[in-house]
Amino acid sequence: MRNDKDNIIVKKSFDFALKIIHFCELLESQKKIIIARQLMRAGTSIGANVKEAQNAESKADFVHKLKLAAKEADETAYWLELCQAAENYPDSRTLQIDCNELLLILSKIISSAKKNTK
Repeated sequence: MRNDKDNIIVKKSFDFALKIIHFCELLESQKKIIIARQLMRAGTSIGANVKEAQNAESKADFVHKLKLAAKEADETAYWLELCQAAENYPDSRTLQIDCNELLLILSKIISSAKKNTK
């Protein structure tokens, strides 16, 4: 079920992962290691699951992999909210906006894919 044409969710999730890497490096430089590792894992997993969905074996598999990406995006949103609320943490609002955008796109794709299955 590979789709090699330009794909907005693939690009946006990859670009988001790069931003997460940069933010986590900043957190680590400030000795905020535990949060940095949690955020790194969740934030980069979004794109990994989206990329994996491009090679799904079926429409159901495609939806499942995108749901995993959405779960990782939800977790990422949590860690970013925590960073924003905690004292002495860098500003994560731009990343929160990007993460919410990914969640909206993923939700729309999942919803559309489910409709097309029926």
